[in-house]
Amino acid sequence: MPAGWRLWALLALLAALAALWPPVVHAQGPEFTEFEVIRTDEGVLLNFHIRFDLPRGVEEALQKGVPLYFVAEAEVFRDRWYWRDKRVAKASRVWRVAFQPLTRKYRVTFGGLNQNFDNLSDALASVRSVSGWKIAEASRIESDSRHYVELTYRLDTTLLPRPMQIGIGGQPEWTLLVEKHQRFN
Repeated sequence: MPAGWRLWALLALLAALAALWPPVVHAQGPEFTEFEVIRTDEGVLLNFHIRFDLPRGVEEALQKGVPLYFVAEAEVFRDRWYWRDKRVAKASRVWRVAFQPLTRKYRVTFGGLNQNFDNLSDALASVRSVSGWKIAEASRIESDSRHYVELTYRLDTTLLPRPMQIGIGGQPEWTLLVEKHQRFN
């Protein structure tokens, strides 16, 4: 058998084995499934929905009583040709998700309001979506200028208990971060 045929047969065998090998499943990072900036007479409103799953280590820490803090920060900028763009508004929201072992429920705290959920998926659904969030007053937006919104959504590890902050340093499963930039008029 010529050397070219052997190489061809070897490549065909490797291709067949690769087709039979189970596919590698990668964890999907956080991503926006909805992002909408609305300019009204009241100001600039923001709607968004983020899809993410908690890594196993983060979920285990939550089950052991460590509260998680999710932070959304929105900034509105006005374009300037002569210098850096000017920030005209900034808004932020913080959600606290905690597991209550006595009641076996998850509690989500936002701005002094608490809501209990029977399972983690329902609790996380409440922190993944925002609707009608006013991020800028109408008086801050100039009608003849171009503006854009920058949104950052993350799991804030700086609000965790101090021993946890030291213990999770450099662990990628504790890094949940997604950013979005969108223009509006």
